[in-house]
Amino acid sequence: MEDKYSVESAEALANEALRLPISEAVPIYEQLLATFPTAAKYWKQYVEAHIAVNNDDATKQIFSRCLLNCLQIPLWRCYINFIRKANEKKGLEGQEETRKAFDFMLGYVGSDIASGPVWTEYINFLKSLPAQNPQEESQRMIAVRKVYQKAIVTPTHHVEQHWRDYENFENSVSRALAKGLVSEYQPKYNSARAVYRERKKYVDEIDWNLVAVPPSGSLKEELQWTAWKRFLAFEKENPQRIDSVSANKRISFTYEQCLMYLYHYPDIWFDYATWHAKSGSIDSAIKVYQRSLKALPDCAMLRYAYAELEESRGAIQAAKKVYESLLGDDANATALSHIQFIRFLRRTEGVEAARKHFMDARKSPNCTYHVYVAYATMAFCMDKDAKIAHNVFEAGLKRYMHEPGYILEYADFLSRLNDDRNIRALFERALSSLPPEESIEVWKRFSQFEQTYGDLVSMLKVEQRRKEALARTGENGASLALENSLQDVVSRYSFMDLWPCSSKELDHLSRQDWLSSNGNKKVEKSTLVNADKNPGGQVLSNVSSKVIYPDTSRMVVYDPTKQKPGVSVSTPVLPSISTTLLSSSVLATGGAPSVPIVIPKPLPPALSAFIASLPPVVEGPVPDVDYVLSICLQSNLPIMEQPASIDVNKFKPRDRQHGKRKDADRQEEDESNTLVQSQVQAPKDAFKIRQMRKSRVGVVGGAQSGSAVSYATGSVQTGSASYGSGFSGEHSGSFG
Repeated sequence: MEDKYSVESAEALANEALRLPISEAVPIYEQLLATFPTAAKYWKQYVEAHIAVNNDDATKQIFSRCLLNCLQIPLWRCYINFIRKANEKKGLEGQEETRKAFDFMLGYVGSDIASGPVWTEYINFLKSLPAQNPQEESQRMIAVRKVYQKAIVTPTHHVEQHWRDYENFENSVSRALAKGLVSEYQPKYNSARAVYRERKKYVDEIDWNLVAVPPSGSLKEELQWTAWKRFLAFEKENPQRIDSVSANKRISFTYEQCLMYLYHYPDIWFDYATWHAKSGSIDSAIKVYQRSLKALPDCAMLRYAYAELEESRGAIQAAKKVYESLLGDDANATALSHIQFIRFLRRTEGVEAARKHFMDARKSPNCTYHVYVAYATMAFCMDKDAKIAHNVFEAGLKRYMHEPGYILEYADFLSRLNDDRNIRALFERALSSLPPEESIEVWKRFSQFEQTYGDLVSMLKVEQRRKEALARTGENGASLALENSLQDVVSRYSFMDLWPCSSKELDHLSRQDWLSSNGNKKVEKSTLVNADKNPGGQVLSNVSSKVIYPDTSRMVVYDPTKQKPGVSVSTPVLPSISTTLLSSSVLATGGAPSVPIVIPKPLPPALSAFIASLPPVVEGPVPDVDYVLSICLQSNLPIMEQPASIDVNKFKPRDRQHGKRKDADRQEEDESNTLVQSQVQAPKDAFKIRQMRKSRVGVVGGAQSGSAVSYATGSVQTGSASYGSGFSGEHSGSFG
């Protein structure tokens, strides 16, 4: 089904209407504007199509439908151009009609930040009027001065130009009078110019080309909503410090512009009506609510807010009509609308009116147990009649015995009456009919009730029955429910926010409880690892899309004291990738190691540091280690930038026989300088450097040849199991 609020479809319809004759385009325009009633650009296109064929009557009718709801300068300029054209040959009468049209236009959109050209056009129109005598000339100058003085205090894009034109105008009339008027209006103009600069920051954040559509939660919509809220807050602060009437007019104009784009946002309608009510204009607030119900007929929130306003000002019948509109034809009335109408009738017409509607609401097909609970609670709390409330709950119990929520509300009512005997009877009746999976909350409330009203024997008995019922639900950990745990003691001997244990102990018990109930699930899911392997032990190329959980029963806690022979305990050594892959393969298959995806190579230093920083125990889903490492080894990790200078000589081992080792030291220095200039990152660990140098010194002392460098670095190139990487200090292993 195509979305009726699709902007793309609307643009396509508008473009199609442009190519059609006006008689065929009218239905398209009407369909378009019924969906987007505040889209000024579509109204402008519609009216221009009628103006093009000189259909003045249809043009006036369209303007009467759209102008007051679309306060946009291009549409209003189209209107004033139509009026001027229609009255240009009517003489003085036409000039007066045009003047009234300008005043009407500026009264609605004159405070728009883009209204500068309209003010300029009006001033030029007044200057062009003919004057037959000095009196008419004086009246014309007075009219032009008034318009100028309004324009220079309105923060628009052309406020500075208006001020310069006003100065020139006053000087052209009378320099003596101009000095006083300019000095009088200079502060007002400065204030308008300062407000314009601030106002422009908020206006620039608004997209004036949007079409009003229902909110979908997109980022762009949220940004526009925020921009409009910021703009409204700015206008409500009255930054120009103008009189309250003018300030309220400007705020109302901003709200009207906002509704052109946020037409389907109920919070904007509510804010607008609430602002009118707080400003003392209740009638305007009511009109806003009435418009909002036409815009959003399915919004119950606005109807309740409207009814609340009518009721608060004493218009009971008007409020009643709003509530009745919520009920509709009763077939579509919700349980909530019945409840709120019963409460309204109880407040305004008394007990009998509320009881009568409750009797009717019981017969509604959409009546739920909430209606019974609401009416019984109202009878008990407001009418102070516990008997009627008890009868209502009993009547509802015949229909809603299967509703756990109703059982709990009835139990709360009986608790207020301190009727422990009937509470026990209610729980027993309900639990005998409810299925185990729906009775969990009822059992919980029954246990809490016995902790308050019962003795130790009854408390333990209900707790045991609750465990047996939970065990029959078939949920994870249900088999462990019959076992006694310390959690039961905590539950029985806690009160409100007081606990018989510390927060640390409580957290420990919660984790134990979670592990007990989820441990078996993890073991079962860990078998999915074997499902991705064929009988031959080869790893399949396609990776399962399911989340694979590790077998926690085979995990071993890392012990830094268990080191390989010949390695210092203070420097833990990370196993090579070959050992990791082999061990993980053995754990996964439980037998001979499988062939890995790729032939691994020694771990780069960056990856070694990353793996060394991982915690030994991971909670939650764990990925396939073999697969992740294989991907990492196939990636080209960036080499860190070489430090500016590294003085390798300071790590040189002290030589006690300086005379005998002079040649070896010289060759060693050359090798160190060569390594510093290479692309391989120099080690920063002094222990690793000493180990590297010792291995090289041994080779130089035994062979005294230039092959020492290639032999010492061969482990890096070939992954030899004899020496390991000179830069990582790790033991390497070759798969051959």
